[in-house]
Amino acid sequence: MDVEKAPKRFRSLRRIDLNKTERRQRIWIASYLLVFLCAGTAYLLLQLHVFEILGNYLSVAKKISLLVAVATLILMFARTIELIIYKRTKMAYMRYNLTRMVNLLSWMLVLAVSVAFLFKNWYSAAVSLGLVSLILGFALQNPIFSFISWIYILIRQPYRVGDRIQIAEFKGDVVEVNYLDTTLWEFSGDYLTNDIPSGRLIRFPNSLVMQSAVFNYSWEKFPYIWNEIPFHIAYQSDLEFVEKTIRKITMDEMGEKMAERIDDFKRIIHQTPVDELNVKEYPYISFRTNPNTWIEVSVTYLVEPKRAAMIRSRLIKKILAELNEHPDKTMFPKSDAR
Repeated sequence: MDVEKAPKRFRSLRRIDLNKTERRQRIWIASYLLVFLCAGTAYLLLQLHVFEILGNYLSVAKKISLLVAVATLILMFARTIELIIYKRTKMAYMRYNLTRMVNLLSWMLVLAVSVAFLFKNWYSAAVSLGLVSLILGFALQNPIFSFISWIYILIRQPYRVGDRIQIAEFKGDVVEVNYLDTTLWEFSGDYLTNDIPSGRLIRFPNSLVMQSAVFNYSWEKFPYIWNEIPFHIAYQSDLEFVEKTIRKITMDEMGEKMAERIDDFKRIIHQTPVDELNVKEYPYISFRTNPNTWIEVSVTYLVEPKRAAMIRSRLIKKILAELNEHPDKTMFPKSDAR
């Protein structure tokens, strides 16, 4: 029951977060509007003759006030676009990427306007900026490469915010993709043997995506993984009974959704050049002998990556409880040591 209620709680929490974000955006818009009005008023007042006493500083004051007015107008317009994105875009990763792009473009436009206002001679300004860019290019190769990798991540989408991934030795859920680095909420890790959040954040440069393979467990077309649970039983066990019992419990636990996922998987396979892949009916039960004089029986099924640990624990408890109810048909390996 708690599992069924959890998605509703998460949806309500997301709505609360979106409402907070929208309120924050409105506060920013109001703040930019106030600054714009103040700067615009200051620019108009500086046109009065009474301020000619400032002498050479008058033109500088006019430029600065006008620059502040134009810059805040640009930023206010950008925040308004972000507010529209938050209201109209339902996909979290799309909303995140679009707001990042709008934010970047707005500040680039502010920088261009600032150069235009502060430099009269465009040629000298361009040469100066070119020399500065050349020097910074040598000094900041890694950050620039990470920024280019950020653009690659937006276009190719090897991962998105909310995806569970593994890249190099890092495993976690993507919580933030900045211009230079990516932040993961780690799962498993050094202190855990289960795939649950460890409580640690991992931050790595975006350039790593160009150098390492990315394992994405949250692929949009098929956001599931195969999971397998092995059980060890004695040779004297009723293998047919064990197989039927494990399959029935797994099917009852996973429901009809697993059959739908298998159909989706088959459709995806048919759309690829791979035409010889044998997609078995799942849950799939397999047997194999073990060198330690027992039989290993495994059940394979489909599950969402973030629910794998919970589903595995529930299946193990239910399957073992049912098998232990029939000790005449299911015997487990026992040690002779006393």
